[in-house]
Amino acid sequence: MTGTADLPKDGPQDGDFSDAAWLNVLAAYDRTYAELASHHEQLERQNRELHQLRHFIASILGAVNDIMVVLGRDARIEEASASFAACVRQPVSALTGTGVTALFDSASAARLDTALADLRLQRNAARFEANVMTPDGPAPFDIAVSPRVNDRGRMIGAVLIGRPLGELRAAYSDLEASHKQLKDAQTQLVRNEKLASLGRLLAGVAHELNNPISFVYASTHALERYVGRFETYFERVQAGASRDELVALRAELKLERDLKNLREAIVGARDGAERVRDIVADLRRLSASGTGERVVFDLVDTARIAARWVERGSKSGIETQFAGLPSLSVRGVPGHIQQIVMNLVQNAMDAMQGQDGARLVIRIEREGDRAVLSVADTGPGVPEDQAASIFDPFYTTKPVGQGTGLGLSISHKIAEEHGGRLSLCPPTETGACFRLELPMDDPQ
Repeated sequence: MTGTADLPKDGPQDGDFSDAAWLNVLAAYDRTYAELASHHEQLERQNRELHQLRHFIASILGAVNDIMVVLGRDARIEEASASFAACVRQPVSALTGTGVTALFDSASAARLDTALADLRLQRNAARFEANVMTPDGPAPFDIAVSPRVNDRGRMIGAVLIGRPLGELRAAYSDLEASHKQLKDAQTQLVRNEKLASLGRLLAGVAHELNNPISFVYASTHALERYVGRFETYFERVQAGASRDELVALRAELKLERDLKNLREAIVGARDGAERVRDIVADLRRLSASGTGERVVFDLVDTARIAARWVERGSKSGIETQFAGLPSLSVRGVPGHIQQIVMNLVQNAMDAMQGQDGARLVIRIEREGDRAVLSVADTGPGVPEDQAASIFDPFYTTKPVGQGTGLGLSISHKIAEEHGGRLSLCPPTETGACFRLELPMDDPQ
């Protein structure tokens, strides 16, 4: 009893120590469970994100039209697009783990090996043309190879993308054919425009030549009659006819009148021939200036010839008036400048057709180092909504069949080729005005 009574009553007991330990264990368990639950949620979330990412990549690989191959460091296929599998006609599962170079022809495989080796050493992306082996034979592709790197920046493989060149080449071929057809159509239209201008020119030539030639023809007929009468008279003279008989014959044949008319017929025939000579000279100047060689020429003289031929061909009765300088030298192709002036004058006369008091003025002046030729008419003018399109190809305000819409477009291009400019003058109260600027031969 004594021993028992001597034990301390306030020290730790075994039961008390056991409860504290269990509390510590339970707290540690709770913490561990909470951490495990947190890690589990995080893993689930990452798993969902990974699944979504793989689904996204798979959808891309299945949807892209170009071939796409994901390669490892050993150049073996890890992923392949459905388009690549369809190209080589193998399932994607069969391609996984296959060396990619085995799917190319020998030359292309060598280029691919070189590109992958360079990719490992310097990580330089490569692009080249290669042939993928298909059951139908080699198929050309435009191949691009790029490196794949991990989070630490180390290369873990490559991505190969290829675009089929067969379809592109077919598209380029179709585009080239369409372009050729367009060029042929433009050439034909330009030729038609030139033929239309030539037709107007020939109409003027025919009309202009018809009058003097008809006059010469009539004069030669008159001369033929006069010669016949004089031959009759001189035959009687040679036959020894008496003076009274010859006087009577002269009165009968009206030789005194024929002698006077004979001189007039000679003068008329000579004037007609000179007129034909002048027309031929103008035609020679017109044809000689169309060689394409740039020379120095008189812009005023060239414009007069161009306007004269349009007047002869149009039969509008409108006479072109000239104002400004009497002469002005410029450098260019005279035939091309004549074509511009003829187009402008023809358009002005067409616009004023049937108009009372129609007036057409060509003014030639010098502004600094530029020669300026303006063609102004009293027609209806150019509406503001059409001014921006007036130089566009095929744009015309004329009725169908009366214009190709290329005259002003071609003239605008010719002016630019000469280092000049063709423009529409600012709107006026009446009529339209076009302004042609050309570089001077001797700029000061």
